[in-house]
Amino acid sequence: MATENSKSSAAHKSKVFLVEDHPVTRDGLAQLINYQEDLCMCGSSGTVAKALSGIETSRPDLVIMDVSLPDGHGIELVKDLKARYPELRILMLSMHDESLYAERALRAGAGGYIMKQESTNAVLAAARQILRGKTYLSPKLQERVLHRFAAGISSPGTSDIEHLTDRELEIFELIGLGRGTREIAQHLRLSVSTVETHRAHLKEKLELDSAPELMRRAVEWMSSREKGLNGPG
Repeated sequence: MATENSKSSAAHKSKVFLVEDHPVTRDGLAQLINYQEDLCMCGSSGTVAKALSGIETSRPDLVIMDVSLPDGHGIELVKDLKARYPELRILMLSMHDESLYAERALRAGAGGYIMKQESTNAVLAAARQILRGKTYLSPKLQERVLHRFAAGISSPGTSDIEHLTDRELEIFELIGLGRGTREIAQHLRLSVSTVETHRAHLKEKLELDSAPELMRRAVEWMSSREKGLNGPG
């Protein structure tokens, strides 16, 4: 009888797949999820490539993923997954500032975005909310979205970085990490000419005249983000 009850309980658990390249974070989340009465792990991956094959095999109810992955970008992975599995629920969990990435993640098809600094209870609450078919937004982001809506979408004072497309932002980040055009092309599985076109658009949108200026701006931006993440508190 106990065995039948345990099978019935397992059958009613929502299956979760983790996409996270840091083993400590991935293992910690896996233990947390498996400890819940209504959730269970069905797989995990540290790369985009393995995530796609693992999700196809395990068919989870929810995917929890990071934005930055070694072989791709989480936003692009969200778009890919939603194209393949429209009903799949996705929660972005990242250390990157939600003010820049959260709205992009939601537009791509994610059901919510939560910072890694949040408590484990907050992460579980976000996961359950998304599994119920609702959108999860932090109180800070809710206020921001409402403000932008009230201001008429294109609120004044928006950073020029926010006007970049998801792909342009991805390439801008890689430039800031010191990657060259050919290396970026290989990393993103794009042609060199396509990357060069994106670089030209970046210079135009950021009002920069040369490749060295683009490099300097990207490096400075990445550095300022690192300081913000590692600063006090």
